[in-house]
Amino acid sequence: MAQGRSLTQVASIVAVATLLSKGMGLLRQVAIAAVYGVGVAYDAYNYAYVVPGFLLVLLGGINGPFHSAIVSALAKREPQEAATIVETVNSLVSVALLLLAVGLWLGAEGITDLFAPGLRSGGATGLEIRAIAIEQLRIMTPMAVLAGLIGVGFGSLNAANQYWLPAVSPLLSSLAVLGGVGGLVWLLGERVVLPEYAVLGGRVLAYSTLAGAVGQWLAQVWAQWRSGVGSLRLRWQWQHPGVREVLRVMVPATLSSGTLQINVYTDLFFASYLPAAASALGYAGLLVQTPLGILSNVILVPLFPVLSRLAAPEDWPQLKERIRQGLWLTGLFMLPLGALMMVLARPIVALVYERFAFGGEATSLVAAVLVAYSLGMFVYLGRDVLVRVFYALGDGETPFRISVVNIFLNVLLDAVLVQWLAAPGLVLATVGVNAFSMVWLMVGLHRRLGGLDWGGRSLLGLALASGLAAAGSWLCLAGLVVLLPGSVWWIRVVHLAIAGAVGLGI
Repeated sequence: MAQGRSLTQVASIVAVATLLSKGMGLLRQVAIAAVYGVGVAYDAYNYAYVVPGFLLVLLGGINGPFHSAIVSALAKREPQEAATIVETVNSLVSVALLLLAVGLWLGAEGITDLFAPGLRSGGATGLEIRAIAIEQLRIMTPMAVLAGLIGVGFGSLNAANQYWLPAVSPLLSSLAVLGGVGGLVWLLGERVVLPEYAVLGGRVLAYSTLAGAVGQWLAQVWAQWRSGVGSLRLRWQWQHPGVREVLRVMVPATLSSGTLQINVYTDLFFASYLPAAASALGYAGLLVQTPLGILSNVILVPLFPVLSRLAAPEDWPQLKERIRQGLWLTGLFMLPLGALMMVLARPIVALVYERFAFGGEATSLVAAVLVAYSLGMFVYLGRDVLVRVFYALGDGETPFRISVVNIFLNVLLDAVLVQWLAAPGLVLATVGVNAFSMVWLMVGLHRRLGGLDWGGRSLLGLALASGLAAAGSWLCLAGLVVLLPGSVWWIRVVHLAIAGAVGLGI
């Protein structure tokens, strides 16, 4: 399909739309923290959301396997073929995921026990969390089908040069959750924090999350129809060359993404034995995913169609240049940002979350986890850039093989690091796995493309500069705490603004 906009134009559109979407997501999390804290209902939600969240974020997300497979195929084909390919893929995906949704509903108890075995031995509180999580999972099972349709919709709209709606549509999910939480507060008032309303609070979270997914899908259906890239029509032309090309990338890419998510399951398995660890992982993860998601979309969404069009051997010199460009941009954004977030973790968490049900003890726990997440921001996005190169080359098997090895590596690192560092150790295990994946992918591309200049010296320079920036920011923050003490919100804003500005200046 035709390339209607420059990379800069696409990146600008995606940046603004994703900023709005992620900003609303952060506001949603602030509201959840204020109402639920690290209590029973939200702890349960983190376990219940594992599978629906995996399906929605990985399969249904921008840069997920469904999105990548559709863009990779449609970018090389004429626009008039799009509707046939998209409608056929939607039909096949719907049948497969409907069966999965039924299995999730029937197996909700077993799935919860698989991911959180520690709840059964956690006394009355653990059993209450387990019961709420099982109900929440059953409420959210339709998201299994919606996730696949949303992912295909994202890819088809991007291939048709429609970038605004896919990037901004997650905002609908945040609005739905904000509406549900706001309605709960309006109904109960200050009683919302009482333990006897934990079940009701858990239901509100689950139903509003489902409503948000429905909203995303409906918005896409309208946009796809307007763009001529598919409707609700059922098609079964699975022998179409374009459909077969999509499936060749989609199936191994989905399996590869699934193995990545197994690492999340592994983390939650160990977290279920630690008090409030699941909530801490959720809150800290959101703080990292907000900037990471924005910058990931800005880099990958415009870059991936270009990579797909350079897959032929005669275009490999240009492909290598685009790979180097993608890695350099990743380092330029992620290395300084990760370093600054590490040293400013506690004031960031306090400013964003610390109010009402979220107290100082919760801040300390979440800040420690945020430090670990921030350390791995570069390798997280760098790995994603390299994986997209393999997808553009029509190779989903290599990332899948690496992901399988990573499952065992993650289990080993989790088991060791959780003993030393508790919840932050689980995150550091994931950082180690991502670093291992990135090195393996770079070596594979180097061999496949006959050499690859990935800009090591430039990245090393960025890493050293980021370290100096973090040191300067930390010293500045330490001085500000002495000169301008206090915990009111505007003092925290001043601390972060000045310390962050010093770090960026360096």
